[in-house]
Amino acid sequence: MASRHQRPLGRRKFLAALGGAAVAAPAIAAIAPHALADTASKNETSAAQSLPLTIVNNSGAFNNTSVHVYIVGNQDGRQVRVTPDGRLAPISLSDNGGDGFTDYAIPLASSGETRLSLPQMSGRIYVALGQKLKFKAVVDGNGNPALQYPAGWVSSDPNYRVLHDCVEFTFNSAGMFCNTTMVDMFSVPLSIRLTGARNQTTGAVRSGGRAAAFNALRQTEGFSRLVLDDLRVIAPGHGLDAGLFAQDYFAPYIDEVWGTYTGRDLRVTTNAGTFTGRVRGGRFSFDGPASFAFDKPSTRDVLFCHGALAAPNDGTRGPVAAVLGAGFNRSTLLSSATQPTTDAASFYRTPITNHYAKVMHSVTDNGRAYGFAFDDVADFASYIEDNAPAEIRLTLTPF
Repeated sequence: MASRHQRPLGRRKFLAALGGAAVAAPAIAAIAPHALADTASKNETSAAQSLPLTIVNNSGAFNNTSVHVYIVGNQDGRQVRVTPDGRLAPISLSDNGGDGFTDYAIPLASSGETRLSLPQMSGRIYVALGQKLKFKAVVDGNGNPALQYPAGWVSSDPNYRVLHDCVEFTFNSAGMFCNTTMVDMFSVPLSIRLTGARNQTTGAVRSGGRAAAFNALRQTEGFSRLVLDDLRVIAPGHGLDAGLFAQDYFAPYIDEVWGTYTGRDLRVTTNAGTFTGRVRGGRFSFDGPASFAFDKPSTRDVLFCHGALAAPNDGTRGPVAAVLGAGFNRSTLLSSATQPTTDAASFYRTPITNHYAKVMHSVTDNGRAYGFAFDDVADFASYIEDNAPAEIRLTLTPF
């Protein structure tokens, strides 16, 4: 499986496809990109039209009757949701109830495992514990029905005090492509098991990992305000937007990178070849299979891997942007002039680094997590795929 910096980028395309969901939400989600990409061509193995989905509640903190599941997303350019009997239904404004919100919750079986059917679509599986989530059907900018997604990092969001989390997936004729995500926040420990041509598991948090993550960030200077009681840890990019994280946090490191590569070359290798970059006239200019330049990023650009570090789906600038984004978040750009760095032991070693992502990786069983949008560079994301899937299991693991 190639790293995302060596494959077509699909994050922007999926955000555009979601349309109303992304635009209508109180804040645009920084969706982890792997599972939401155009993942394969039509020539590849054809998957079944539906896939058995099993939900397992091993949280130890909530019984089945207190867990609510939502499967929402996109199919063929329209907003859809999955009903409890496995049917796809379009989002409709008439679904809003007297309180102004839809009730798309799928209940779990009263005890034991819950078996559902997942149709082909791209989207998210949300779990809410203790309370139901409030999704609102709205009209998007094109006049189509769409859905406001929860934004647990926005204090005015109706779901701010609801304990919830999600996984992301694309299931289509090419197979199943899925990941757990901490790109926006971390709240509920979740793992995915995908069986088919292979048997794979990702996202599992080690025993006591949730509490360890919360405690570690409470004790990390500059990151403590991102911990919201025992509900969630908000990713620092969203924390920055909410006034909970310093807008200039990465500035000294960014300045040092810019200064260092004014006098020496940085080499970035992707599937397109090797690009050589140097700062000229205040811009990081690259030559190689293609020529382009990056403006000096802000802390927000680094945390969201966007703005000056935006990655177009062009096979050249985009993959280099992804590698730079990973290098800033992992603080490896000064320790090696050859990127991407693939030795995890060299990640997050400087005082100024993405401590949130560092902690998220430290509490998973296999060290893989989606702590920022380009965490899949060099294959460190909690992502799995199968071109001949037979079943997917989503497990709420112990708190």
